[in-house]
Amino acid sequence: MSEAGHQYLNEGESAGMRYALAVPRSTASAMTGLQLGQRAGSSLEFRDHRDYQPGDDLRRIDWNAFARSGKLTVKLYREEISPHLDIVLDGSRSMALDGSAKMRAAIGLAAVFAVAAENAGYSHSAWLARDRCVPVPNGNNRPSTWSGIEFDFRGNLKGPMEAFTRVPPKFSRQGMRVLISDLLWLGEPLTVLQHLAKSASTIVVAQVLAGADVDPPERGRVRLVDSETEEEREIFIDDGAIRRYRDALMRHQQNWHRACRQAGAVIVSVVAEQIVAGWNLEALVKAEVLKV
Repeated sequence: MSEAGHQYLNEGESAGMRYALAVPRSTASAMTGLQLGQRAGSSLEFRDHRDYQPGDDLRRIDWNAFARSGKLTVKLYREEISPHLDIVLDGSRSMALDGSAKMRAAIGLAAVFAVAAENAGYSHSAWLARDRCVPVPNGNNRPSTWSGIEFDFRGNLKGPMEAFTRVPPKFSRQGMRVLISDLLWLGEPLTVLQHLAKSASTIVVAQVLAGADVDPPERGRVRLVDSETEEEREIFIDDGAIRRYRDALMRHQQNWHRACRQAGAVIVSVVAEQIVAGWNLEALVKAEVLKV
């Protein structure tokens, strides 16, 4: 891990002292429609009903509802949620886009979440998603002690999707999970969200974009270098190309927002250069992911 990377961790650790982790109102849901983190448990907080199934605890049957409808239903209660946060960093090369603050913002945000978790009484673990999802060395400790964070994975335009399918990481059961990524890779978002949602209480997707991702180069002839494949291509950018790019980015983000709603996840998009300018995380506070 570079000296700059350690500096970014220190920045994020310092910025995180101003915040505490908050639990968004939405909760992760399995792709079957059942609520993960809202399973039947011993907590006294009533959550919902579902149809009775053979083998259900008879003590859970709502007899008052049966008297009214003649239909057997069982009560669901919120399961006690372990106070743990799993932080997943996308290790793709695009996260270290040359000439941008994307790497600084991503590493710093991971540190912010770790410190904010501590301030809220949560434990935490940091993960790096490349061809597989691996624990960050010392990722259970203060961010200033972390090591091994490198954005060097070439995912063949699929990003870290394989990280969640090849060898599923052992996240903390019923914990909160945060994915930090630019999300600029192909594939169905629900594929990733499904793995993140498994046995989770809450999912947060923090999309970190560079200013150059949001505002493409002005019209003219430019040489582009693919950050994943290092393939170079010289093209002429006109107003039509800029419009098509922005439309494609908007559709891609809409796809992720739609998938997050379906999965019960919270998604927040930030621009790296704006974040590192003063570490004002108002967007995450407004989304009820962090609190001051």
